[in-house]
Amino acid sequence: MKRMMMIALMAVVTLMAGAENYPYRSDYLWVTVPDHADWLYKTGEKANIEIQFYKYGIPRNGEVTYTVGNDLLGTDTKGTVTLKNGRAKINIGTKKTPGFRDVVLTMKLDGQSYTHHVKVGFSPEKIQPFTQEPKDFNTFWQGNLDELAKIPLSYTKEIAEEYCTDKVDCYLVKIPVSRRKQCVYGYLFYPKNAQPGKHPVVLCPPGAGIKTIKEPLRHKYYAENGFIRLEIEIHGLDPRLPKETFDDISRAFNSDATGYLENGIDNRDRYYMKHVYLALVRCIDLLTSLPEWDGRNVAVQGGSQGGALALVAAGLDKRVNLCVVNHPALSDMAGYTEKGRTGGYPHFNRMTGLYTPSNISTMAYYDVVNFARKVKATTYMTWGYNDNTCPPTTSYAVWNTLNCEKESLITPINEHWTSDATEYGQMVWIKKHLQ
Repeated sequence: MKRMMMIALMAVVTLMAGAENYPYRSDYLWVTVPDHADWLYKTGEKANIEIQFYKYGIPRNGEVTYTVGNDLLGTDTKGTVTLKNGRAKINIGTKKTPGFRDVVLTMKLDGQSYTHHVKVGFSPEKIQPFTQEPKDFNTFWQGNLDELAKIPLSYTKEIAEEYCTDKVDCYLVKIPVSRRKQCVYGYLFYPKNAQPGKHPVVLCPPGAGIKTIKEPLRHKYYAENGFIRLEIEIHGLDPRLPKETFDDISRAFNSDATGYLENGIDNRDRYYMKHVYLALVRCIDLLTSLPEWDGRNVAVQGGSQGGALALVAAGLDKRVNLCVVNHPALSDMAGYTEKGRTGGYPHFNRMTGLYTPSNISTMAYYDVVNFARKVKATTYMTWGYNDNTCPPTTSYAVWNTLNCEKESLITPINEHWTSDATEYGQMVWIKKHLQ
């Protein structure tokens, strides 16, 4: 138990340093200690957690109410426990089928309510996706790739002085990706004085939303370590537009009723994400056309929607030999169709009128699990258990589907985020696995 306590406390201390799961400079702290150090149990096995609550570093007594339910599927158990010396134990029961249970804690103290949640898993290595591969999945995508190949590669490229450093050169590129003149923008980073035939390339697709390319220099260490890196957006919007413009566009075209992830979902040929998926291949066309490319190494890396797109790129394009993924979205999206099963982001089941047979049929052609089945690239994947955006159930559905050489970094306490250290470590992992 002491060892488990240290693991939990180390995780919480690290977390507080990043100010992610807890309010910045918080006066309070939750500590949760499952009786299995890895937060995992066998199906049918009972799970118990010790909870602790501190304010100003002092253990506090009082009543904690809690709810328990399966991953994103609502509450099925409620209860209360009394903290003594700031501690109490909760029996959260078990799960008879592979998956996760979520415990939500609420403490009322000094006129304030403090909440926290943790998830524990039951035989998650046995989770399999609900989503099945359509019989013509390969034919559908090969046909679209053939059409893309008929369009000559073209792009514009201009120096982005604001993102150049003494070690890095940066260019803004605009890349047409379809006959309909759809395009994507990206920042293309080179090592200073890049040499012909010397540099591996990395494609980084974005997380969900209509927004600019976030802090382009935050991953400058790729170029500083010899990589050429292309970080893209997916909507054809110049990333130099003011934030206010992006906000206006997002409000107009990214609500539940008008969001791009719902646009055309009733028809596989008109779905918005078709040109996005094909854009990934066109971006790899660009990267592998560069005279500075080493001719061997093509990596993809991203998180959430970007993690989904990294897997899609690796599934569609055999030039990809390294794939790095954080908590992938768009995974087992139709899972909610089966009673008692958790589905993936964007959780179409919550949107009125979208969980129809026609739409579910389209989802299968765009679901990450069906691309994961095609991935041959060596893959590194990370995810956390407490994620309510891209739940651990669907991350395991992807992980268990991958049939390639693979490594994982599992961070139980993490919600929907990765630390700077983890992301830097992914660059190190790619560098280690270069051919």
